[in-house]
Amino acid sequence: MNKTILFDLDGTLIDSTPAILEGFDICFNENYTPVPNEDKILSLIGYPLDIMFIELGIEEKKIEKFILSYKKHYRKISNQMTTLLPNAKEAIELASSFATIGVVTTKTGRYSDELLIHLGVREHFKVLIGREDVINPKPNAEPILKALTHLKANKKSSFMIGDTNLDVESSFNAGIKPIGVLTGYDKNMDKHNIILKEDSLGAVKYIKEIF
Repeated sequence: MNKTILFDLDGTLIDSTPAILEGFDICFNENYTPVPNEDKILSLIGYPLDIMFIELGIEEKKIEKFILSYKKHYRKISNQMTTLLPNAKEAIELASSFATIGVVTTKTGRYSDELLIHLGVREHFKVLIGREDVINPKPNAEPILKALTHLKANKKSSFMIGDTNLDVESSFNAGIKPIGVLTGYDKNMDKHNIILKEDSLGAVKYIKEIF
């Protein structure tokens, strides 16, 4: 049975922390608002931007302005300030040698596509589902189901590798198996009754060897 592996991006395959923090710093300063604590921002990475800004105390009527400000700066710096996490390239290459692979992220798909091209790994992924491609982002099942439909994948042989509760819940909601990694922003991944690996390469090796 052909396997399908879907990857999250931030904290799973890439480290874009410097770019994200700088983007929020510039955004809040441009809007004459005190910049939130870095730890608070980091704890929200993985959520859509509108949810992040709500959790950071921004009034709903101002959120669109903050998002536009953030994206304007983030796009300028994201390629230069984002790197693949250790072993991520090896994980992508190994996964694509025995499975069909894709990306499911709450980041903007257009920017994610450009970023993966810049990092030299885009050709391995057969589908990329970003925030603008769905109505309901993770933890809803919609992004994963949309990726599986595009790939004509079998749920029984499909996996989601991610670093946050959003990835785990989205996987369960979509009816596929989550594999957690400890390289990201959710420091409570061990609370889930799921397989946890140190990084994406460990997760891919596990899928190859066990399933």
